[in-house]
Amino acid sequence: MLITFEGIDLAGKTTQVQLLAKYLINKGLNVVTLREPGGTEIAEKIREILLKPSNELNPFTEFFLFEAARSDLVTKVIKPLVNKGITVICDRFWDSTIAYQGYGRGLPLDLVEKCNFYASGGIEPQLTFLLDIPLEIMFERARKKTTDRMENETTDYLLRVVNGFRELANKFPNRIIVINGTSSIEEIHKEVIEVVKDKLKV
Repeated sequence: MLITFEGIDLAGKTTQVQLLAKYLINKGLNVVTLREPGGTEIAEKIREILLKPSNELNPFTEFFLFEAARSDLVTKVIKPLVNKGITVICDRFWDSTIAYQGYGRGLPLDLVEKCNFYASGGIEPQLTFLLDIPLEIMFERARKKTTDRMENETTDYLLRVVNGFRELANKFPNRIIVINGTSSIEEIHKEVIEVVKDKLKV
């Protein structure tokens, strides 16, 4: 089983990944948490390149680096775990690539979707949580930390990303569950658990 969390940076995904993992482990499931890009030695090195503020990457370079990291993670980690019946919870997956590189950068959506399919080896999330927050909240949270290359993007770009995520949620309502990311950590976790109980019977 593959469960993913999506949304713009600083939406609270990582916190909810850990809380859901703890809940499922307490229910007796074997759970592994991962992040994209990352999760393997190669993917973590690619992550450093992608997020380093001083790196200038054209849209296609950025896109193919994300897909390379995903391919390595899926081949070496996600597919073997899922094949063993282990539940994988991933902080970002291919919806982020569609939102950031497709809608955000303006790369052809059909190309992005096709590369997503091949890079992920056909693995699809069974359930995706989209933590939706206004850009103002992201900027407010960003003032309290050191920002990376993606978080330093223009407002126009980030608005396209947010709208891209919302378009995906409209396109895949059975898989992508939209949650108000401005709610408290506890309220968001409670909503996530209710969905998991309903959809996955866990």
